[in-house]
Amino acid sequence: MSLKTTRRASAVRSLAGTVLTTALLVSAATACSSSPGTAAGTAAPTTAATGAPGATGTPAPTGTPGSTGTAAPSTAPSTAPGTAKPTATPTARPTTPPAVPPKATSPGHTQTLVDGSTAEIQDLGNQNYRAKIVSRGSVLATLETNNSDTGLDANDMFVVLSMDGQVHSWMGGAQQGPGTFKLAGGWTAKVTKVGELHYRAQILGMGNEEVGTLEANQQDDGAVANGVYIVLSTGGRISAHM
Repeated sequence: MSLKTTRRASAVRSLAGTVLTTALLVSAATACSSSPGTAAGTAAPTTAATGAPGATGTPAPTGTPGSTGTAAPSTAPSTAPGTAKPTATPTARPTTPPAVPPKATSPGHTQTLVDGSTAEIQDLGNQNYRAKIVSRGSVLATLETNNSDTGLDANDMFVVLSMDGQVHSWMGGAQQGPGTFKLAGGWTAKVTKVGELHYRAQILGMGNEEVGTLEANQQDDGAVANGVYIVLSTGGRISAHM
């Protein structure tokens, strides 16, 4: 080998060593500048062709050619398979309780009174009765028991409505109180005035013992005593019949 050839080969080797040394220095410098925990080096940029479908810098969704980076709306059901879709609970409508009909009264019966008028009697229940005195289609008066007998002085016709729903009527026989009077059946009535339109009659037995009281206070009163019918008016008139 000639001397010239030898020198050229040495030069080539020197140049190669210089290049290698420079590469090592660059690599070391890059490694030192990287923060701890960061992978050494910088990932090489992707060299995908710019004309490839979906290459706009954002990865295209898998399996969707030509996507512009926005995922297509999902058509999957919102609930997991096998899960029942919740349904709205129906709201119960408020109901109006049915109206309670008024207590029906008995059709009742009628009785003809001594003056030709009629008593229309209705059973109110609980041993209480109502009697309407009707004449020529007009109601002249009404009697109603309230756990006791009752009576009426209707222009000298006396009417008693008893707790068994029976009506008894008669004409005349009145005595004007105050005072003490003998009544039919052997009874005695001691009539006293208590106030305006208010009289009281004490019914006395054979031995002058008190067996009952009638109280005509703004309303006539009546009673039945051993088959004897008695009426006391608010004007102090008393009459009895058997």
